[in-house]
Amino acid sequence: METENKIKPQTMSKEENENIREYGQTLLTHNTYHHNIYLLSIIGEIEGHECLPANSKTTKYEHVLPRLASIEDDSSVDGILLLLNTVGGDVESGLAMAEMIASISKPTVSLVLGGSHSIGVPLAVSTDYSMIVPTGTMVIHPVRMSGTVIGAQPTYDYFKQMQDRIIGFISDHCNATRERLEEMMMNKQMLTKDLGTILVGKQAVEEHLINETGGIEQAFLKLHELIDYQKH
Repeated sequence: METENKIKPQTMSKEENENIREYGQTLLTHNTYHHNIYLLSIIGEIEGHECLPANSKTTKYEHVLPRLASIEDDSSVDGILLLLNTVGGDVESGLAMAEMIASISKPTVSLVLGGSHSIGVPLAVSTDYSMIVPTGTMVIHPVRMSGTVIGAQPTYDYFKQMQDRIIGFISDHCNATRERLEEMMMNKQMLTKDLGTILVGKQAVEEHLINETGGIEQAFLKLHELIDYQKH
């Protein structure tokens, strides 16, 4: 009798399924490179200090920050793959996540799927290497604020300070200049009801925000390459 060599599919544990369902996170260990990669997704709207409606897709920063700390302190994790499809959200929370990702000692790669708008832009460039799918979009626009706004000079100064923080972070973590970022942020020609610029796929690469266009295969290959380089 001939013995059939069948490859058994890898099954996920209950905990892994729970992490994917609740947080969009899981640890990937079954690959030909023998690297342990943590998959972290930031989707929907980034929720800050106030809870968003139950029917909104959100990423809660209080879930992401402790997980990033755990990854940094876990010697078994070799790298992070960050998947992004976000409309933006709370500026303080988004910047907090971006700063923490940027300070991780392990190799990191981001992949923009669908979109990474507003405060999603700093998150996309916070990794060691960034990618965007050809149809992915990034929107750069000024800081908005909902609710009551006091029409006084200190309010506008605060807005300017917040925008400077965002632009400063982006320019420090990609090859786009501060001047060009400000120009795109204040663009009056593209958005009918707002200021700003929409970049699609390779346009984000041409503007030096993102390193290259590619999909999930290219993102994994780049991350494995960075891990190998760090280990050797």
